[in-house]
Amino acid sequence: MDDLTILTGNSRISGWTGIRVTRGIERFPSGFSVTMTERFAGDTRDVVVKPGDPLQVLLGQDVVVTGYADRFAPSITAGQHSISLSGRGKCQDLVDCSHAWNGCQMSSVTVLAIAQGLCAPYGISVTALADVGAPIPQVNLAWAETPYSVIEQHARYRQLLVYEDEYGNLVLARATMPDKGGGNYPVIEEGKIIESGDSMFSMDQRFSEYVVRRLSIDLMSDVGGGPDVLAVVADPGVPRFRRRSLIAETGDGADFTVSKARGNWEAARRAGRSLQVNLTVDSWRDGSGKLWTPNTLVTVSAPSLRLQSLTWLVAEVTYRRDASGTHADLVLMPPQAFFPQPILLFPGMQDVVAAHGAAPK
Repeated sequence: MDDLTILTGNSRISGWTGIRVTRGIERFPSGFSVTMTERFAGDTRDVVVKPGDPLQVLLGQDVVVTGYADRFAPSITAGQHSISLSGRGKCQDLVDCSHAWNGCQMSSVTVLAIAQGLCAPYGISVTALADVGAPIPQVNLAWAETPYSVIEQHARYRQLLVYEDEYGNLVLARATMPDKGGGNYPVIEEGKIIESGDSMFSMDQRFSEYVVRRLSIDLMSDVGGGPDVLAVVADPGVPRFRRRSLIAETGDGADFTVSKARGNWEAARRAGRSLQVNLTVDSWRDGSGKLWTPNTLVTVSAPSLRLQSLTWLVAEVTYRRDASGTHADLVLMPPQAFFPQPILLFPGMQDVVAAHGAAPK
């Protein structure tokens, strides 16, 4: 059976009685908490970890978190002495700290270059698993902004997800989509490895059509559909008429590219978020021996949860061990649930945008 080992300095610490490690594509950074019961007062079994110490968390031989200890907490009760340790991945510094970029301005940089420039002072590297798009003409930074807030905003502009890998470094990627010809994905099947679970199918946040409109000063534009309607995106999965109007942002150029993309995003993401399953399985690993990992695809078959051989994305995984045994808690959703929202980086009056050239696509 796998054990959790913490590597710090020259020490390898194992024998933890309580384990919880969580990673996800919407969780930034990864985090862990572990506990150990002392055999007698003062017994720490060589647990010498100070808050701030660099460390790695391993499950078996696989690294799952690389970062720092945040809190070390001994505790006592009438019949027990215990210690607990918690921490997060290296990317915690991108969330907690302000940026250290001198000059507060970057010019003609891609999202990858933005991320690399802001991560470098904190000793974090960046990997791009998808096309990062064309350079962005100018990025202005406020002194109080965190590196993550800047990176996430510009990554969203290029339709990229931002999350942390097992080595504490930042990843720019898109949600993994199923192969068109089908794929051989790990199978999670009721009656075999599923211990418990619940599914959710909703309709309250979905709409039959998303109408993207611009605000017009043409007093006759209310006669018929008119030029105010930029795009209409339908969701055929909604059984009755339900309209949601979206107003184009000022400054979105002559062709309203971002606003139209927003209509498609609303339809896809809301449909994806209307389907979700939470499962507890009996192992940290799939049938091939690999750890369950965020942004990977699995095939779920759980008739009792109304799920018949669906290929969905692992959004979050928590590796857990407690008095009830070893478990992995998985959050699964369709990949389109994780399409980033299109945003406009340069909102402003149309005439200002026209005077200085169209906003970058």
